[in-house]
Amino acid sequence: HGLAIPSRYSSEHSVADAEKLARALGVDFEIIPLDGVHRAYEALPVIGEDLLSQPGGLADQKLQARIRGAMVMTRSNRHGWMALSTGNKSELAMGYCTLYGDMCGGFAVLCDVYKQDVYALSRYINAVREKREVIPQNTIDKAPSAELAPNQFDQDTLPPYPILDAILAELIDKETSPLELSEKFPPETVRWVVSRL
Repeated sequence: HGLAIPSRYSSEHSVADAEKLARALGVDFEIIPLDGVHRAYEALPVIGEDLLSQPGGLADQKLQARIRGAMVMTRSNRHGWMALSTGNKSELAMGYCTLYGDMCGGFAVLCDVYKQDVYALSRYINAVREKREVIPQNTIDKAPSAELAPNQFDQDTLPPYPILDAILAELIDKETSPLELSEKFPPETVRWVVSRL
């Protein structure tokens, strides 16, 4: 069962891509906007002031992800469906998954797959496994974004994924020291990734 939960910052193409994916997989699909719940939080005393003092800020972004998580888990609990959490290994390592948000679910299907490998798997599924466009090409081509703030893109706050994934693979999988890594990659980038990890 597919569920799209767009925020006020979600692009039309993201919802369209989600619907296209659900159709290609032959699963039911629902769109449940989260803005009504988001606005209810903004109307609360104290919490609303925190959110409205920095619209699109970190607290606001994480709240939107947590509203999505609650909605997904409500559907899961009501219907006995297994919720899949969406974070891949790169996002999890960098804290780009939200606790009680997109980390909600009974199975983290991508948790040991780096972001670049997610793209490679997507291309493989379309070209080799299915020989048709199951995963919309636009989903593969567009710049990654959580779409929880205006004009938000992962590349604005992270190194490019090919570099990030290479550094993470060395740190996590090979246990390479940051000092050794600084010989292969810009030292300031290595330091930043290590501190974030």
